[in-house]
Amino acid sequence: MTRSMQGHRKRRVAASCAVLLSVAVILTGCLDEPEIEDLWTRIDVTASNIIPFQPVTAGALPVTMGVDITYRRILTGFAVAELRASPNVSAAQVFLAPDGNRTRMAADIDHILRNSVTMGRATRAVTGWDHLIQHIDFNFTANVPTTIDSAGVPIGAPAGLFLVCYMGSGEEIELPGGGDTLVVTPFDSGTYQILPVGMEVAGP
Repeated sequence: MTRSMQGHRKRRVAASCAVLLSVAVILTGCLDEPEIEDLWTRIDVTASNIIPFQPVTAGALPVTMGVDITYRRILTGFAVAELRASPNVSAAQVFLAPDGNRTRMAADIDHILRNSVTMGRATRAVTGWDHLIQHIDFNFTANVPTTIDSAGVPIGAPAGLFLVCYMGSGEEIELPGGGDTLVVTPFDSGTYQILPVGMEVAGP
């Protein structure tokens, strides 16, 4: 084999190795790319006396829920555990489950919060930063309705009943009687990069 042929063969081998190395780097980058669950602030249910799709009866419903919030950025606001009733969002239109697809569930919870009213809640002021994991135990009594409309006026059985935990900004509002109440505006999941969590409950 001539020196010219040997040199040509070495160059081809070197070129092939370079291509294989580039492909390996690209594939490794794709495989190692973190998922959204590891990039956004995430709320996870650690314990609850309510399970997904659990049937409940009308009236007072004691609720306990433990959650872990894993922060991915500096965030200040309120964490809220809440039972929501909707007159027009049914369980068939959304899918909420603690182990469900988190991006879909975040969008579904945003939709539910815009189209439902509270039946009882607990709140906690929170501040977190990247990699902090904060545990919160919520306890409250909800009122399971038999009838409701978008303004909370009883007219018919709710289409959907949902137990959710989300984050938002809060403002103290003074009531006419002299007391005050906390008004929480939910954070939009996509804007604030938050993954709320929830579950569907079978209403009466």
